[in-house]
Order: sequence, then C-alpha cells, then structure tokens
Amino acid sequence: IGTALNKILKDIIVRSRQMAGFDAVYVPGWDCHGLPIEHNVDKELGEKKKGMSQADVRKLCRAYAEKYIDIQRDEFKRLGVMGEWENPYLTMNYAYEATIARECCKFALEGSLFRSKKPIYWCCDCKTALAEAEIEYYDAASPSIFVKFLLKDDVSNDFPALAGKKIFMVIWTTTPWTIPANLGIALHPDFEYVAVDTGKGEVFVLARELVENCMKTFGFSDFSIIADIKAADLERKRCAHPLYDRESLIVLGNHVTLEAGTGCVHTAPGHGREDYEVGFEYGLDAYSPVDDRGCFTDEADFFEGKFVFKANKEINAKLQENGALLAEENITHQYPHCWRCKRPVIFRATPQWFISMDKTGLRRRSLKEIDRVNWIPHWGRERIYGMIENRPDWCVSRQRAWGVPITVFYCDKCESLLMNREIMDNIFDLLKEHGADIWLEKDVKDLLPNGATCEKCGSSSFIKETDILDVWFDSGVSHAAVLEQRQNLKWPADLYLEGNDQHRGWFHSSLLTAVGLRGSAPYNAVLTHGFVVDKSGKKMSKSLGNVIAPGEVIDKYGAEILRLWVSATDYRDDIRISENILKQLSDAYRRIRNTCRFMLGNLSDFDPLKHAVPLESMPDIDKFALHT
Repeated sequence: IGTALNKILKDIIVRSRQMAGFDAVYVPGWDCHGLPIEHNVDKELGEKKKGMSQADVRKLCRAYAEKYIDIQRDEFKRLGVMGEWENPYLTMNYAYEATIARECCKFALEGSLFRSKKPIYWCCDCKTALAEAEIEYYDAASPSIFVKFLLKDDVSNDFPALAGKKIFMVIWTTTPWTIPANLGIALHPDFEYVAVDTGKGEVFVLARELVENCMKTFGFSDFSIIADIKAADLERKRCAHPLYDRESLIVLGNHVTLEAGTGCVHTAPGHGREDYEVGFEYGLDAYSPVDDRGCFTDEADFFEGKFVFKANKEINAKLQENGALLAEENITHQYPHCWRCKRPVIFRATPQWFISMDKTGLRRRSLKEIDRVNWIPHWGRERIYGMIENRPDWCVSRQRAWGVPITVFYCDKCESLLMNREIMDNIFDLLKEHGADIWLEKDVKDLLPNGATCEKCGSSSFIKETDILDVWFDSGVSHAAVLEQRQNLKWPADLYLEGNDQHRGWFHSSLLTAVGLRGSAPYNAVLTHGFVVDKSGKKMSKSLGNVIAPGEVIDKYGAEILRLWVSATDYRDDIRISENILKQLSDAYRRIRNTCRFMLGNLSDFDPLKHAVPLESMPDIDKFALHT
C-alpha cells in the first residue's frame, strides 16, 4: 500500500503539470539487482545452489526480476498511473548496466575510488558488506564488561607515587568478542585522569569523573586517589593484553567520552570505525581474526571456530580465569541489524572498495549543493545535511552474485589501480552489447587492451575485481542512465519523490554520484512522504494482521477510492488507512460522482453556439470564476 501511495502521488503531480500545459513525463523504473532477489532465488534453489556457477545463479535472478516486473507493471496500471510503461528503465538492462560500470570507472579515473582494508558493517548471515543505508537499529541486550590491562612501562619517574605498584588501565566494552582483536587503549587528550589505589595492592587508571561509579561497580569501597595523570604522559606506553602474549598501545583520541565506562576506551582497529581511525594515526593494524561467517579464525587461538556473539561467554570466562575481568553487566541499547535478514551485524575489517568523501572534496561540494535544492518538507534539508556531513567513505563493494561487477583492474604485484579512458570506453561498449555477465565470463586478457602495463611498477599481470557494486550505486546513477539518455528528458530532474527513508537511500546516493562526477545535484527539488500506518498509527505488519493490500481495496471500492485517499491526506506525515476511512471516502466519492452526473445531465443538450452567454453579459461572480 505504501508503493501505491508513492505511485499515485507521482501521478497526481505529473497530471497536474500536464494540465498546466507542460510536457510532464513520468518514466517508471525498477531496481532489479541486489540481495532481496538473490535471497529469494536462494530459497527456491535450496541445496541445488551448491553445484551451480555464479553465471547460472545470475540467470535465475534475472528471470525472477523479469517475472515480478510484469506483475507490478499491471498493478501500477490498475492504479490509473500514467507513464511510459512500455519503455521503463530497468537497472538490469544492458545499456543501464553499462552506464553503471562507466560511472564507477569515472570515479576510478578521478582518483576517488580506492581499495582498502577498513572496518565496515558486515552481515554474517548474508556474508557481505553493507552500506549505511542497509542498516536498521533495534534494541538488543548486550553483555558489558570491565577489563584491566597491566601497564608494562615504568612511569615512576613521572609519577613517584606509583613506584613499585602494579598499575592497570581499565576499559569498558559492550562487545566482549572484540577483546581478542584489541591492539590499544584510547584516552582523551583533554580529560583528567587519576591513579586510584584500590586498597587491594593494585592501582587503576580511570577518568576522574567516573571514579565513584566505577569503583562502586567493581565492589571497592576503601580506595584513594594517589596521583593526577595527564593523558599525554601515558601516550605510547604499553600494556599487556589480558589474553595473549602481545602488547596494547596507549593512544590519544577525541572520540573518547565520559558518558559511560572508564574514560579509557578499548581499541580494536579491525572492528570499529573510530578505533580504525585512531589506530591508523598510530600505525596499528586493522586486525580482525574473524571470517566471513562471523567465526573466529585460528589467530584467535582459544576461540577458533566460535561464532563471535556465542563466544562472549567463553571470552569473559577466560578473562576471569586470567584475573582480568573486574565486572560484568547486561545492558539494552540500540544495535545495528541487517535490513534484509534482520540479524545483528558486526564491524569487520576486510578489503573493500570505497569512494572517498574528502579526497576530491565530495563531502564539501555535496553539502553546498544541498542548500541549492528545494527540500519538501523543509526538515529534509537538515536530515540529509547531517548524514552527508558525518558519513564515512562510501563502501561500494558487495560480496554477492546478483549485481553489476566493479569493473576495475588492479596490479597483481603492487595492487595499484589500472584505469584510463580507453579501458573505460572498452568496458562500456562490452557491457552495452553483452551485459554485465561478460565481465565474469571473460579472462583479464580479453577485457584489457593489448600491452596494458602498471604505471607504478610496470607489471603486465592484473587482477579483475569480482565484487559487485552496492545497489544504491545502481539506483544512484539513474540520472545518468535515464535523464541523459532520453531526448524527451532533461538533466537535472525537476523533482525526486520518495518516502522519507530515502534521505539515506536514493536521494543520498544520487547526490553523491551526481556531485562527484558532474558537480551538481541531479534534482532541483526533493519531496518526501510519510509511511502508511493503520488506524491506530501502528506500522503495518503481517504479524499484526493489519496489512491492507491495494489490490483488495481496488476490488472492493475501485481505484478511484484509493486515489481519493491519497489526495485527501497530508503526505508529509505518516498516513493512516483503515476500512472505516475507506468507507467514508467511498461515501464522499459517490457524492462527487453524483454531482458530476447531475452537471453532465444538465449539459446534455447544451450547444455553445446557441446557448453560450457572452462574457460582457455575465454577472461579476461568473467572470471571477472564469479568472477574467
């Protein structure tokens, strides 16, 4: 029903502009690639998929998409939506796939596309990286632990009161499973830290503001502060890891807060964005002993083969055994989940492809363009501005089958990216004629021009990337694949219209691709509508039994009632629908219809040549009605 709302809103706008004398065009389209379709094909195949090639899976995905395009096209026509239904855009059409590849190559040419091992959202069930737009947050219970790390370096010269004492840095984390990947402890450069004598022969380093809460949690009452410490005095000092025979480096970072914990932040550069950034500054590796399934590798030693979330208890037990676990609690907090399978995701460092937000000024230029666009409602500007302002580099690679491959090559020896205009044009021509499958079917030598060599090391041996692109990149280049390719359309679009979740989706990716490669937003205005809810304002869900299908409404009341429902509501907020609302609208519709029949009946024998009243003979009220 939400899709029906969207399509009817678009149709109302297009028809109104046509009635105003404009050549208003609506080109319907379908995003055909991506995980939802591949998941459904996987379900249908079951065990049979194990013996199938990627090419065979892609063929089934294409057939699945074609089937539902035909079904949905008929449903949209039934809603009375006017558009180029016989000539829609499909992201799996060869020409569209070629455009996707070309736009990706352009980012490579300008230096924005790069490959790096960085922590990204990873779905262990779907076994792929995820973008910010593919993350949903739900309340989840997590174990939180306080762990002590023995300070190995002697600091008695700077702090005489600590001479001869066992000193521990104390951290707090809600992800015990990341402790095996710990490489550092972060302190805030401006916070006040203190050395706390526990009265039990140990000294804990904590942020001054958090001492009382922490010591209460640890069960210590007879404690005393014996030294004030500046974070800078501990920078680059070394601690012993509580589980392994290695060191954890003390680093400084502005991401440390006093909202909870100890003021000393557990740092695993392979499992957190801020951890990675501060670790990079100090030369720490993006260490992640976790495989694609979310299970520990042999690098994690005791926990090899264990699924990370299930390993929490074992990790805590091992810390307890080693005398490093100070306290354990359970908390409920907002945790990221996969938009498709609804399972919790992890941050995991893997080699991925990214589009830089800052190397070529993409972030700065996008923020500037946001202010040029008319956002309806106005709060849409603040929402997307904040998202662009704070987002990380765009992870555009996915480890799945159904999508457009990242059509780039990198050197087998030095891993430098190989891309030039000749290669880009050749890829575009190949995909336009044969589709994206050609990339998977052909060898590197058949895809590259003869004599291609690495500009950096001179090698002639290259690897073609087999990861596919984020489907948001697919939809995000629709302005290039549709607006620029059709003579009856112009760039930029007058209006983009979708639900308000698309500030992080289509509006977002379209802005980045257009500004990145064309220097301007692909739309002059953006209109967002709310979601459809039931009579009580609850989200529609099959489990709640409150779903209303548009086909059922049309069968019972007719498409006109559904269109009247859309036109009679305030699209800016969530929109309610129920049987009672539809009945009321049906009554109103009958009055409108009967009035029209009455008027048409009165005009049945009206002849304008005989019966028309000259303008000068009309009463003033009639002249006003005619806008004269």
